[in-house]
Amino acid sequence: MTKTREHWGSGVGFILAAAGSAIGLGNIWKFPYIAGENGGAAFILIYLLSILIVGVPVLLAEILIGRRSQKNPVGAFRALSKDHPFWTAVGYVGVLAGFIILSYYNVVAGWSLGYMVEGLKGTFLSFGDAEVSGAYFGSRISSTGWIVGWQAVFAVLGMTVVYFGVNKGIEKISRILMPVFFFILIGLVLWGLSLPGSSKGVEFLFKPDFSHINPGSVLVALGHAFLYPESGYGGHDDLRILPQ
Repeated sequence: MTKTREHWGSGVGFILAAAGSAIGLGNIWKFPYIAGENGGAAFILIYLLSILIVGVPVLLAEILIGRRSQKNPVGAFRALSKDHPFWTAVGYVGVLAGFIILSYYNVVAGWSLGYMVEGLKGTFLSFGDAEVSGAYFGSRISSTGWIVGWQAVFAVLGMTVVYFGVNKGIEKISRILMPVFFFILIGLVLWGLSLPGSSKGVEFLFKPDFSHINPGSVLVALGHAFLYPESGYGGHDDLRILPQ
């Protein structure tokens, strides 16, 4: 007897989960400084164009492959290619890529949980400059118990969400965490605008200056657009199943 695959309860749930998977660490901690190094607003325009040309087609292709096959990455490529060994191997590469991504996401997410707890305890209130915070971070990541402990906590939380499935797990938690994430981002933006010199930063962000753009900048934008549309079948199996 074939087991019926679980489907999303609503389009909103799918969109929130897909957004949660697509907004990767690279877009949070890497994009700001590479945008600053490559011309600000001009680089952002090139990046958005790269997303339109590369990221959107890849994302749509992944979703369509999953929706058409209703299978995991390996099964999807095997079914659609009629068991062709090359394309089946491509499916295995997708699984391997998800495993490699998880190997470092799990560690960094553990850091984030640990820092969240330290923040709630008021640990950072006494930090006066970057050297102090840098030294503290160095002491934390040199502690095996701290790293492994928080990594294990995050792994258990993640497995718990996956255990409850698409509707009661991924979709439900996405409906909670994505709005929280949105409000945190809005809060950070408002806090940044209140800092001295913020007007110069806003101008740099929204006033294109193409004199800073070179072939290397275009390659950086294209590479970032290609690497970080992280939803689809690869590593995010259930995101392929749209509401019926």
